[in-house]
Amino acid sequence: MPEIISKLQLYFSYPFVRNAFIVGVLIAICSSLLGVTLVLKRFSFIGDGLSHVAFGAMAVASVVGLTNNMALVLPITILAAILLLRTGQNTKIKGDAAVAMISVGTLAVGYMLMNLFPTSSNISSDVCSTLFGSTLILTLTSFDVWLCIIMAVIVITMFIVFYNKIFSVTFDESFSKATGINSDAYNLLIAIITAFIIVLAMNLVGSLLISALIIFPALSAMRLFKSFRGVIICSAIISVICAAVGIIISILASTPVGSTIVSADITVFFIFWIISAFTGRSRA
Repeated sequence: MPEIISKLQLYFSYPFVRNAFIVGVLIAICSSLLGVTLVLKRFSFIGDGLSHVAFGAMAVASVVGLTNNMALVLPITILAAILLLRTGQNTKIKGDAAVAMISVGTLAVGYMLMNLFPTSSNISSDVCSTLFGSTLILTLTSFDVWLCIIMAVIVITMFIVFYNKIFSVTFDESFSKATGINSDAYNLLIAIITAFIIVLAMNLVGSLLISALIIFPALSAMRLFKSFRGVIICSAIISVICAAVGIIISILASTPVGSTIVSADITVFFIFWIISAFTGRSRA
């Protein structure tokens, strides 16, 4: 135990490790809160679709030689979030089909561009790092930390101030519209914030694993809690603990950060599933 503590103290003396830990916890909070709403609205895979869009945008930014790819990736991802929201409401193209269409298309185009216009001699390593976030943890800066702090404050404030309206929009959008709530505006706000979080999370867990941060904590909480408030609180706690434990284990065992965090989320889900099976509780 003393060796483990001394090893953690050594690693946490480095700024990039502290930045990764803070960003990981903040992203976990934001993704878990939004994840409950997205899962209940049957739109949980918007995270998967937007992460692939962000990958394609990042490939374009690399090809054109942008030093700050955030300037291109973030606007494109937000635009895709708005497009997914509008397309998902189309009677001809349902939400899941729209996500699949944009997700697969942008992922394929991004990978093709990286092969046609390579920016380094090791394309496979670049693609793997972007998709799984194995080495991008080293690139987190103080700016990323402050940006995540601002996003966390916005998301938490939004859920506290507009809790009743978010609850109404989540469970019965038609009724919320009938009562005068502008559900389209709230859906748009949730989609835009989700796009922000996904772009920030790419540096930590990679574009392919972001959906797990949105889905698993919410599904785990639904195993034991029936109320919307209980699911939100439990989901946030689970997500933060899994992010912290995943980062610490990745430091001690030298495993990829993103995969380790997701593995922790999966483990907690199965634990909660077993508990709910024995206690007879049903999900929310």
